Amino acid sequence: MYAITIREPGDPDVLEWTEVPDPVAGEGEVVIEVAASAVNRADLLQRQGNYPPPPGASDILGLECSGTIAEIGEGVEGWRIGDEVCALLAGGGYGEKVAVPARQLLPLPAEVELLAAAGLPEVACTVWANVVMHAGLSEGEVLLVHGGAGGIGTHAIQVAKALGATVAVTAGSDERLESCRQLGADLAINYKKQDFVEVLRAETGGANVVLDNIGAKYLDRNIDALAMDGRLVVIGMMGGVKGELNLGKLMGKRASVFGAGLRSRPLDQKAAIVADVRERLWPLVEQGSVKPIVGQVVAMAEAASAHRALEEGTVFGKVLLAAKG
Repeated sequence: MYAITIREPGDPDVLEWTEVPDPVAGEGEVVIEVAASAVNRADLLQRQGNYPPPPGASDILGLECSGTIAEIGEGVEGWRIGDEVCALLAGGGYGEKVAVPARQLLPLPAEVELLAAAGLPEVACTVWANVVMHAGLSEGEVLLVHGGAGGIGTHAIQVAKALGATVAVTAGSDERLESCRQLGADLAINYKKQDFVEVLRAETGGANVVLDNIGAKYLDRNIDALAMDGRLVVIGMMGGVKGELNLGKLMGKRASVFGAGLRSRPLDQKAAIVADVRERLWPLVEQGSVKPIVGQVVAMAEAASAHRALEEGTVFGKVLLAAKG
């Protein structure tokens, strides 16, 4: 088969469409003939040499995909060859085929095209695990999402609104903020022109949950933005890895800070997240309350251009890589 490989750590031009061995379904695994994968910021870090795959995972990029089951390994039940699925991966999505544990499969939702479904698994599992399963966002609460126009942000807006929450987002342009409003965001804050803490406090009194992909740069201000008993969930480090935490502020608000990754979680934890997503989130997807937001589709062989688009920050929603065409 063909897949995107990394010639050496570096800029997008190090990505190459080359022939590699076909994957084989091990015990408890299936092989998917990939229709599409999606570009995530973790892929950019791995390309640069800053985010190696976990032990045993494919060194090919790609943390999610959609496609058709082509091979079933020993011990797999409940799936058949020919089933259309999407899947959460630890790697391998940027290829024509990928092997994945069967417990990380999700059925193709009704009314969602197979190509578009490639943009669901990573964002769905990330948002659901952190905002719902861990932080416990509930009806009537306020969620602040940094990077509201990205893949995670556009998904989080829809999930929170479906749960009956008030949603505030930050983004860097008025155009992107307007797109967030059209998805359901109640409060849209231009972080280049406004202080998100001041705006949030004035309009809502503070966030019950903050979903943050910036990290150290926003740590202190995120604590300021929290309401009493608020929960800060950090899922990214675009703004650095080390910050100063004012424990006085944290304790004064009875707040909590949680740092979470998805890729390196043990198989049982990933399987539990996927199962909860299938049971509780997938019905919202099937009824149209939560949709994949696809901003751009690029041929997988041209993955370098897709990485540039994500780095430039101009795409609203997900960038997909189509395996064919």
